[in-house]
Amino acid sequence: MTHDLSRRGLLRAAGIGTVIAAGAAGTGGAARAAGDGSLRAVYHLTPSSGWLCDVQRPIVVDGETLVYHLHAAETAGPGGWDLATTRDGVTFEHHGPVLPIEGVEPVWSGSAVVDADGGAGYGDGAVIALATRLPEGEVGRQQQYLYRSVDGGRSFTREAEPVIPNVDAETAENPQELENAAWFRDPKVEWDPDRQEWVCVIGRQRYAAMYTSTDLHAWQLRRNFDYLVDPATDTDLGGIECPDLFRMRADDGTVHWVIGGSMDGHAAGEPMTFAYWVGDWDGELFTPASRTPQWLDHGYDWYSAVTWPDEQDPLGVRRAIAWMNNWKYAKREVPTSASDGYNGQASIVRELRLRREADGRYALVSTPLPAIAAGGGEAVVLSARDVTGVTPVPELAGTAYLLEIEMSWDEATNVGVSVGCSADGTRRVNIGVHRDYVYLDRGPADREECSFGEFRESRAPQDPAARSVRLQVFVDRQSVEVFVNEGHVVLSQQVYFREGDEGVALYADGGPARVATLRMTPL
Repeated sequence: MTHDLSRRGLLRAAGIGTVIAAGAAGTGGAARAAGDGSLRAVYHLTPSSGWLCDVQRPIVVDGETLVYHLHAAETAGPGGWDLATTRDGVTFEHHGPVLPIEGVEPVWSGSAVVDADGGAGYGDGAVIALATRLPEGEVGRQQQYLYRSVDGGRSFTREAEPVIPNVDAETAENPQELENAAWFRDPKVEWDPDRQEWVCVIGRQRYAAMYTSTDLHAWQLRRNFDYLVDPATDTDLGGIECPDLFRMRADDGTVHWVIGGSMDGHAAGEPMTFAYWVGDWDGELFTPASRTPQWLDHGYDWYSAVTWPDEQDPLGVRRAIAWMNNWKYAKREVPTSASDGYNGQASIVRELRLRREADGRYALVSTPLPAIAAGGGEAVVLSARDVTGVTPVPELAGTAYLLEIEMSWDEATNVGVSVGCSADGTRRVNIGVHRDYVYLDRGPADREECSFGEFRESRAPQDPAARSVRLQVFVDRQSVEVFVNEGHVVLSQQVYFREGDEGVALYADGGPARVATLRMTPL
């Protein structure tokens, strides 16, 4: 929602930016202090150099979380898996490649599991990864290969032959068959305790393919999950990438299977992030309770998301992380390419819980990982205030922080907060509620040299009768992530802030608004 901030200068609070800059280490890159030209994200996972793409589902080994991720030397170039580790989900240490590109044969996404009982034949606790690989670099021959590790997931050896071959690639003839054969990727493996076997879901052009195995080597094709939104009109969400499959216990004690994946729903008027369905897996077929997809993020930049179980409550809580980018504009150089020699970052880690809603459906709700705010600096807490029109907040400024705000209104038609404001108010990112939707608008901060084009303002439905909103806004040097109310709605987007654009302002159109809570925690 474009909001015309006044040109009054937005004063900056002395000291806030300095505190934030002091926390710039720990992202895994060569972080530098603010003001020296660095644009590197402060509290997000970034590569030391080169291109960061899909994050693979993390696993936990000896109390340390292993975060594999696609990495290449150049933007959108071929590469393999690198490893980063973390103990708190906030700071990361890089360890370099573990599934490297082999000549012209890159490694694409997949998943790793800890084979606790040694069923794959490599000993108890071996780490087994299934990943998509392109023989001879041919996109149309994507196949799934097994990689084994006996040193806790720090290095891997590949099996020579694929464990799930692309049978369609050998028989495809017409254009639709050829298109589907060229989309056979990103295996996600999950243990099925009811049937004592592994389940694997693979992304296809028009469905998700389901396989089962007892030893991670021999896989049997089961029945596909067809995720067409409306089979009668043949409207779909495009091919599925980085599919996910897991069990969760809801807040009412019932246990359900969830299948999801990253989808391009733009043509269908849907988000372009992580869609999911709650239902049941019977060993042959996944049956959703509803064919209507739900979405874990309504922004433009939460793709290739992965989830993994929380150590303390593995059935009740899952963690999630995603690549903060979008294939509509990902293949380009960005400001950090020149300033810091890297391109791409992951989102913050969030926690997922499954809730039964008033209408009977089950939905995932997202909350930020508590360790992110817990590791921040001293918070600045401001008193309650009324807002009419545009109200700069000179006490607040920064480049990496959590902003918490509660607003209420009666007659106002558009209320919110602007972050990353320039001194004259012309550049900013607006986050707010406009009648029946909540939005994240990066348009006023867009850069001509790397514009997001039409993908500037993202929206999510909002109850038009609502007269209050609670926002948690995570701002970093290259991103904004907004958690709304109880976490049914999250909006995550890249933003290429210019150096010095650090102001905060409140606004209300069509009537006054009341701000009950306004708190900034430097991160």
